[in-house]
This record gives sequence, C-alpha cells and structure tokens, in this order.
Amino acid sequence: MTQRKTVLITGTSSGIGRAAAQHFARKGWNVAATMRRPDADNVLASLPNTKLYALDVTSNDSIESAMESVVRDFGAIDCLVNNAGYGVDGVFEAMSDEVIVKQFETNVFGLMKTTRAVIPRMRANNGGSIVQVASMGGRITFPLFSIYHGTKWAVEGFSESLHYELRPFDIHVKIVEPGAIKTDFYGRSRVFVGGDRAEYRSIVEKAEKVSQGPAQSGAPPELVAATIEKASRNTGRKLRFPVGAPAPMLLALRRVLPESWFFAIVRGSYGL
Repeated sequence: MTQRKTVLITGTSSGIGRAAAQHFARKGWNVAATMRRPDADNVLASLPNTKLYALDVTSNDSIESAMESVVRDFGAIDCLVNNAGYGVDGVFEAMSDEVIVKQFETNVFGLMKTTRAVIPRMRANNGGSIVQVASMGGRITFPLFSIYHGTKWAVEGFSESLHYELRPFDIHVKIVEPGAIKTDFYGRSRVFVGGDRAEYRSIVEKAEKVSQGPAQSGAPPELVAATIEKASRNTGRKLRFPVGAPAPMLLALRRVLPESWFFAIVRGSYGL
C-alpha cells in the first residue's frame, strides 16, 4: 500500500490556496492547510485527511511552529505550496515605504522563509517538491503593477537559481505562473494606491478598465489548483507551468517577439 503524501499549503483562506487544499484532498493527499486565522474557517476542516494550522509567513516562529506540528501529525512534508500573497498596484510615486516593504515581506521574504524552513525537513526525508505560486507577472509587466511585479520577478529568479542546488537532494522546485484568475486578488485582497493623483488620472482610468476585467472573466482558481498538483508530481526538468489565459500565449510571445514589439502590444491593449 502506497503511503499517503503530505502537502503544506500557505494562504488557504481563499482563492487559489483554498482551491488547492480542496484539490489535493480529493487526490488523496494529507493536507496541511495554513492561514493566519484558521479558527475562522469552517470549510477546509471538514475535508478528508485535512488539518488546519496557524501560519504567518512573515514570522519565523510561526513557520517553525506550524511545520513542527505538521510533521508531528503527518510524519513528513512531501510538498510545500507557497501560495500566500496579495497584490499592490497603483502609482509608484504615491507608495509609502510601509506599503512597499509589506508587499515584499509577504510575497518574497515570506516565501523565502517557508522555503528555507522546509528544506532540511525534505532533505532528511530524502526528497520532496516545492511549488512556488508566482504569476505570468513574474516574467512580463503591465502598467501600475510595478511593486507587485517586483515581487514576482524576485520569486522567479530566486526559484530558478534554487532549483539547481536542491535537485541533488531530490527536492524539486517548480514555478506555477497563473494568468487572469477569478479570485479576491481583484477584490478584498487588493491594495490600490494613488488613484486620486491628478497627474496620473489618464493612465489610472485606462488601466482600471483593463486590470479589473479578470474579476468577472478570469479562469477559475480550480484550474490553477490542478496545475499546482500536477507540478508537485513532476520530477523532470520542467520548471515553469503557465496556466490560465492569457498566460501561456503572452509568455510565448514575450520569448519570440522583439522587446519593442511586445511593449507596443501591451500599450495598445491599455490604450496608452
């Protein structure tokens, strides 16, 4: 009988993280669903072979405590899904140091902290997989998302380099790059800055019409969840997994088109 594997997922209170917890549970994994306030959740706790844990990715103590509890309860962590994060967009000139630091603390440094904490545990367990939920915005950019893009480009570079040093331990790093997904990223999780700056009114108005489209028409988070689980099982050389329109198409275009042509496409789509 094959031993049931265990996945630890960060940021499972909503969106992609919640869908991933549900998907892994359906696939027969032990699921450690983590969030800052697990007591507020009455849905994931009812899933089979699923337990909820408090985990704040910005706190080393919180990360260590959660991972120790997961290993105690399930025996090992076979896969870490770094999903916790949120989006800041708006006018860079209007952004405070506090807004910028908080975005990087969660999206980059928090991801690095959980990754660092799980490595010795996976090495002792003779392998595992680390799936980083990045974004198509980790390799291409759009207007007014400079800080968010900065975090996702950092995740891409960090993870690409890391995969070389962990592969000898049979620890496989994978990057999932969602496109436009219908989640709270465009709603309650969004932090928008500088919309009232008169100097930027024209670009803000044009960008808003485009950037809010996925809130109604984006792909479902379940599509990303299935790709995350697929990536977690991939032991080959494939590193990146684009998912959800327009990610596969735009990332392909970015590779083959001259830079100026690609920028012209983006400007045209925003009416800039």
